[in-house]
Amino acid sequence: MKAIPDLGKLSVNISPRQFRQATFVDRVKTTLHKHRVAPRRLMIEVTEGSVIDDIEDSVWKLQTLQDLGIDIAIDDFGTGYSSLSYLKTLPLNQLKIDRSFVRDIPDDSNDAVIVETIIVMARHLGLNVIAEGVETQEQLQFLQSRGCHCYQGYYFSRPLCSEDFNRLDFNDR
Repeated sequence: MKAIPDLGKLSVNISPRQFRQATFVDRVKTTLHKHRVAPRRLMIEVTEGSVIDDIEDSVWKLQTLQDLGIDIAIDDFGTGYSSLSYLKTLPLNQLKIDRSFVRDIPDDSNDAVIVETIIVMARHLGLNVIAEGVETQEQLQFLQSRGCHCYQGYYFSRPLCSEDFNRLDFNDR
């Protein structure tokens, strides 16, 4: 059997409904314990809209999870409320640039400026940044040249079932 490489973190998208539940933090803790997953291996992804309804509760939940060793990402950054004040209030580790900006960076100078600004801002705030929706070599080269070194999208792979994933050769990546 082929060894699967250490892929780092498992990122889990959390719906606004899940995040707003009073038992959310306890459910995450219980799930980690039940499946014997180290918290440092988990990245929780929430959208901006999930956290703004009750900012104090959101900060408490995210800080509690982060204190356990779980990383926190804002998913689809730039499409929701994008209040810069949330970036200094919320305990975050990563911003995920929404695919709607990445898609047109080769042809739309406004999207290119927005993406570049998010990358620079994230770096100065000490946050990691990942670009969603990378589908072309041109998009990838733009992102790399601007200092974004984490990506996801069809350029790398379409969604896979576990059997197909296990057949991937990560040495070619």
